[in-house]
Amino acid sequence: MTSSSQRIYDPIELEALAIWMCFQRMRLYLLGRSIIIYTDHCPLCNMMTSSVKNRRVDRISILLQEFNIDKINHIKGQNNCLADYLSRHPIPREEEIFDEDYGIVKRIKGEPTVRGCVPDEIPPLVGAIVTRSKTKQLQSERNENSTTTLTNRNKTTVSPIDEEADQMKEDSSQMIANNSLDIEQLKIEQGKDSTIHQKIAEVLKGSVNSSYEFKNGLLYRLMIMHEGCTTKKKFIYLPSSMINDLLQVYHGDPLSGHFGVQRTYLKIKNKYWWPNMKQSIIQYIQSCLLCQQYNISRTKKPGRLQPIPPPEGPFQLIGMDYCGPFKPTPRGNQYVLCLTDYFTRWVVAVAVPDCSAKTTAEALFNAFICKYGVPAVIRSDQGTHFHNQLMNAMSKLIGYDHTYSTTYHPQSNGMIERFNATFVPQIAKLQDKEHNNWDEFLSPVVFAYNWDEFLSPVVFAYNTGTHSTTQYSPFQLLYGREPRLPTDGRLSSFTFRKPSDYYEQLKKSMKLIHGYARDNIIQKQQQYKVQYDKLRPDPHYAINDRVLIRRHGLQNKLEPKFSITPQNIICAQHPVYVVRDETPHVETQVHINDIRPIYIQN
Repeated sequence: MTSSSQRIYDPIELEALAIWMCFQRMRLYLLGRSIIIYTDHCPLCNMMTSSVKNRRVDRISILLQEFNIDKINHIKGQNNCLADYLSRHPIPREEEIFDEDYGIVKRIKGEPTVRGCVPDEIPPLVGAIVTRSKTKQLQSERNENSTTTLTNRNKTTVSPIDEEADQMKEDSSQMIANNSLDIEQLKIEQGKDSTIHQKIAEVLKGSVNSSYEFKNGLLYRLMIMHEGCTTKKKFIYLPSSMINDLLQVYHGDPLSGHFGVQRTYLKIKNKYWWPNMKQSIIQYIQSCLLCQQYNISRTKKPGRLQPIPPPEGPFQLIGMDYCGPFKPTPRGNQYVLCLTDYFTRWVVAVAVPDCSAKTTAEALFNAFICKYGVPAVIRSDQGTHFHNQLMNAMSKLIGYDHTYSTTYHPQSNGMIERFNATFVPQIAKLQDKEHNNWDEFLSPVVFAYNWDEFLSPVVFAYNTGTHSTTQYSPFQLLYGREPRLPTDGRLSSFTFRKPSDYYEQLKKSMKLIHGYARDNIIQKQQQYKVQYDKLRPDPHYAINDRVLIRRHGLQNKLEPKFSITPQNIICAQHPVYVVRDETPHVETQVHINDIRPIYIQN
């Protein structure tokens, strides 16, 4: 574990520190050996041959001189799965990265089979590196204990399912130490199980085929392990009263590590059997609260795409968002207020010194409303610069509706978010080497705000270029004509008999291209929806359902990914739900993307 001071190291320092800590932990195994280090951090490849101009890394390279390091090779991050696997908690799935647990020796002396020598006792499994002294000790214990009951030192009793949880955890911890169950307790629990009791009676009568065997007071299940093999292996028929306790040992115990279904199943299937064993393991692991809180989902997030119906015309729906902070310029600007029309895709960008509520209201009023009129609806996120008393009063005074996107779901205002993703790289390309004049390329809209002083190539190029969705440029959809670019030649002229003819022709053209643009938007939205919804789950929840919600802004990787306490759904408007925390009773609006159902074992 890193200390509080080490957590603030630069990435290259953390990577070098990881190498040093690894070498210290495995020092006895590495001294005197030729070593090749594989790292996905390329700057460290030359740390043993030359200085990397970092004092901490250079000191670590000096400390590593006692080891015989041949070279440091770079490996792509996507291929560095061995190291990455240790820092990621897998979800239940069929494929596993590793087939066996490294560093664990599973030793069974005399595997019980129908043919050959079958031992009467079930020897304990040793889950550690076995030394010579430990081998002699175990051998002497086996010689002293010739009965089917384990010695008192290794004896472990699994409490029934109806006992207290604390007692179950204590017994489970004892059980994992030997990775085995008490034979006498198994006999007692098998005798209490009505299904097993019936099977034993049938076996004794000889009315059951060779799939079961009753020996030394225990019922075994006989199964062929591999196709084409005639040898059957014996598995203890586990009574239903001990299933949960066994699963707690093989999944919930610290030495079991809360791994997934496949790994847990492979550990159990060679020792025990009960009906629908795989399904029982799946249900148990699905209902594990810790796994639900910490596991990373590697599937598509739930929730289908909900396209926003295109407006009927320009400036009926406006998206608003801040971009930044950037490096302060000589004029004091540090943020960009971006506004995008959902119909024409027309963009307005304003460089501002801060993102306060007052600055937001002034920029919106001066740069947009005073030039293009009052929009019908403005949509933004729930940041304090948008969601405040000043902005609410302004919307009521001027006369527009201000709606807000769902918390931590920027897709609700995806139009402006998508522009920001396009806009930032273009500004980065045009700024000078000092990185402090980006706002010179940012005047709100070409020909509309300070265009005679600051010509904005980024916004101009965006507004005059053909949009892939509408198939028209924002300029053409707004003004009804193609823009004249600096590189264009002399434009063709038209002669109208009456002044009103131009107006009539403009109305006709605008109506025509607006209709085509709206059809193109709907067509593209349908294509995106089909692609987005493919193989994506879309669960629906009802009021009073208990769920977990995703936690955002985690400080470190060891924190739970989902809420610690369950949440109750109090309002359902799919795909948006309002949940209430069971403990502090705080209500939160959340999108289905951030909801995980709670599985409770029956």
